[in-house]
Amino acid sequence: MESRRGFIKKSALGVAGIALGSTMDMSAKSYAGIIGANDRLNVAIIGLGRRLSAFYEPIALKGANVQLLYLCDVMEKQRTRAMQNFSKHISYQPKSENDIRRVLDDKKVDAVFNATPDHWHTPGSVMAMKAGKHVYVEKPCSHNMFENEILVKAAQKFNKIVQMGNQQRSSDHTVEIIRELHRGVIGNPYKAVAFYANTRGEVPLQKKAAIPVGLDWELFQGPAPRRDYTEETWDYNWHWYGWDYGTAEAGNNATHELDVARWALNVDFPLNVEVEAAKRHFANDGWEMYDTMDATFRFAGDKIIKWDGKSRNGHKTYGADRGTIIYGSEGTVFVNRDKYILYDRGGKVMKERTSTSSEAGTALGGGGDMTTGHVINFFDTIRGKSKLTAPIDDASISNAMVHYANVAYRIGKGFDIDDKTGRMFDREAMKLWNREYEPGWEPTLK
Repeated sequence: MESRRGFIKKSALGVAGIALGSTMDMSAKSYAGIIGANDRLNVAIIGLGRRLSAFYEPIALKGANVQLLYLCDVMEKQRTRAMQNFSKHISYQPKSENDIRRVLDDKKVDAVFNATPDHWHTPGSVMAMKAGKHVYVEKPCSHNMFENEILVKAAQKFNKIVQMGNQQRSSDHTVEIIRELHRGVIGNPYKAVAFYANTRGEVPLQKKAAIPVGLDWELFQGPAPRRDYTEETWDYNWHWYGWDYGTAEAGNNATHELDVARWALNVDFPLNVEVEAAKRHFANDGWEMYDTMDATFRFAGDKIIKWDGKSRNGHKTYGADRGTIIYGSEGTVFVNRDKYILYDRGGKVMKERTSTSSEAGTALGGGGDMTTGHVINFFDTIRGKSKLTAPIDDASISNAMVHYANVAYRIGKGFDIDDKTGRMFDREAMKLWNREYEPGWEPTLK
C-alpha cells in the first residue's frame, strides 16, 4: 500500500491540477470539498516558549488544513499555558508531551515546529527527519558550523522539507524590493548594513539553585554537556549564559538581517570576517558574552556586509530598531519588517512602500503576517504546491555568518574563509567548528 505521505503529496498535486483546470466552473463550496481529510497535515510544536504565539494563526486557519497533534516542552507550566492559549484558537485539544522522542515516535505526525533553545535546533531537527518528519526550525538553525553542515546533509539524505524561521523571506514588500534590486534598480549593489538595537536590561548572576518545579532539566540540556542547574537559566537567559545553549545576539537576531543583506547582494559564503565586540553595559551582571558587536564580512566581487548589533543600547542609529540598508552604484534602499524606501544616488526618495502586514520587531516572541505566510509556504511545499522561500541549504549560509562572527569574537581575531565550502582558514577558528556533546546526543546521519 502507498505510504500516507506519498498519498498526501499526490492528492495535493491532483488538487492543484483540478484547481488550475476548472476552478472557474466550480462553486466555492465544491472546491472546499476537494481539499479534505486526506490533504490534512498532522503537526507538533516542540518548544513552547516565546515563539508560541506566532503559530496560533497559521495552525488555526481553516485553509491551512492542519491538525495540531502535540504540544511538547520540558517545562510543565509551558505546556499548561500553551494548552490554554491554543484553546482560544482551535476547537480540539492536542496531546501534552514532555519528551520530544515520544512525539517523534508517533507515525501520524507529518511535520514538527522546532522552537526549542538554540542547542536543540539541529539535534532535534535531525532526530525528526530520521523519524520521517518535515521540519520548520526556528533561527538560528544550528549551534555551530558542524551542525550547520549536518542539518543540510540530513535534509538531503532523508528527503525532507526543512524551512528555517527567517520569516522576512515571506514578506511581500521585501520580496518586491529584492526583486527590483536584482533587476538593477540601484545599479550594482555593493554594500549592505544590517542592524539591530534593543534595550535589554541587567541579567542576574548565575547561582546554583534547585531545579524549578515541573522542569525536566535532563531533557532541557539534551545535547549539551551536563552541569548543575543555575537559577534563571531555563527561561530565556540561557541566551546570555555562556555557549552551552545559546549563540548570543548574532544567533538570536542578526540571523534575520544578515539573511536579508546576503539576499539583496546575491552572495553566498564570505571570504573574510573581522569583528569588534565586547560587553559594554552592566559590567558586573550575569551576561557572559558581548552585548555590542560590529562585524564586517567581505565577499567576492568587492561586496561587503556589515553587522551593527547593540543589544543594550536602544539608540536608533539608522532611524529604526532593526533593518537593512543596501547601497548601490545608482542609489540606496532601506528595508525592514514594516516598509522599504528607495532612494536615488542623490538621496531623493523615489519610491516607498509600507507593508500592510504586521510582524514584531524587537519585542520578545513576535509573530505576525510574515510568520503566518512563512508557515503556510512550509505547508504548501510539503503538499507539493509551492517551493520553500527559505530552504535550509540556502538559509544555512546566512546562519554561517552568525557562526563566523561568534568564532571571531571568541578567538579574538578575524580570519579568511573558503567561499566555496565555508571552511575557516584558521586553526584556532576550526577548533570551534564543532562543540562538546553529552555522550549519546551527538547529531548523526546514522
